[in-house]
Amino acid sequence: MILDATLAYLHFTAVFVLFAFLTTQVVLMRAPLDAKTIRLLGRVDIWYALSAAAVLLTGLLRLGFGAKGADFHLGAWPIYVKIGLFIAVALLSVIPTLEFVRWRRELDHDAAWQLPAERQAKMRRIVMIEVHLAALIPVFAVMMARGLGRG
Repeated sequence: MILDATLAYLHFTAVFVLFAFLTTQVVLMRAPLDAKTIRLLGRVDIWYALSAAAVLLTGLLRLGFGAKGADFHLGAWPIYVKIGLFIAVALLSVIPTLEFVRWRRELDHDAAWQLPAERQAKMRRIVMIEVHLAALIPVFAVMMARGLGRG
């Protein structure tokens, strides 16, 4: 029982940290970005990726070693929606990550470079889509945990 509680705590903490970094990206991209903020955005994106890896790892550990066991979860469709949403968010997050790298490279080549507002707005929209898709995952987690969709 203590292992299950520990894994649940670690998983929930990883999810909260992931949302913190994702929200930080959204907030940073509200205003025009200067060189310092673009570099900060890149660092936040790295931490976001690491938190996503922690969510995945702790989720797999819960699946394998949690009290309900893999059969309970894998026998219900909500887990497949959760996995699909997680993959969709992960794939979508590649776009801003690559763009943030491009922005840093632009700054490294030309310190006077200014980020075009339309590029920033496009990346902010993509991150907002990530937020909204990620926000759906807990809905299906609640369904899955209560045994809904089994059968």
